[in-house]
Amino acid sequence: MQETLKDEIWKIELENDLTNNYFSEIEQFLKEEKKGSKIFPPRELIFNAFNQTSFNSVKVVIIGQDPYHGINQAHGLSFSVLSGNKHPPSLINIFKELESDLGCSYPKSGDLTTWAKQGVLLLNASLTVRQAEANSHQKIGWQKFTDSVIHQLSENREDIVFLLWGGFAKKKGAKIDSSKHHILSSGHPSPLSANRGYWFGNRHFSKTNEILRTLGKTEIDWQIK
Repeated sequence: MQETLKDEIWKIELENDLTNNYFSEIEQFLKEEKKGSKIFPPRELIFNAFNQTSFNSVKVVIIGQDPYHGINQAHGLSFSVLSGNKHPPSLINIFKELESDLGCSYPKSGDLTTWAKQGVLLLNASLTVRQAEANSHQKIGWQKFTDSVIHQLSENREDIVFLLWGGFAKKKGAKIDSSKHHILSSGHPSPLSANRGYWFGNRHFSKTNEILRTLGKTEIDWQIK
């Protein structure tokens, strides 16, 4: 599985994890799991977030919980769904906030790859899931791995904008060094949170661009086609 991780700097930063026994146990678990269940995303897309957004190009991090568990939905980017799929409820609310915040038109596609290519690391806390069972791989070791991802970014990079949406992401990002990085927090874009007033109006997309502009970095073009 780890051979599908292409970015050499990510490999160096995560070497201690990729060669650790717990990572071997993840690989063994997935090997056994595949004998009786479908796993998403496909093997070659498990590290898609890292392959689309190299370690040194990360400007923004958006933390999700786990991949979509329907057929042909997940492709290794948090909140993103392959083109041709119906937009999940959280993604709908993300696009609605983009409309009100930046005037972006509501897109046809739910594929967020264009964000990833601009330096937005779309990181799920768990990188795999069993079909039709949300959070089914939450306790197989992925949490430790993605904690390490966040730690390496926090320690070895500066001025990254971390978008922490909902209690889970806030807990996941609790150890980010706020003296070196920029943290924006809000409720989750899920209907339950959004309808209670914890999501809409957070203006995280324009605020992120304001931070990047102040830092002299290229802003993110958030418009999905």
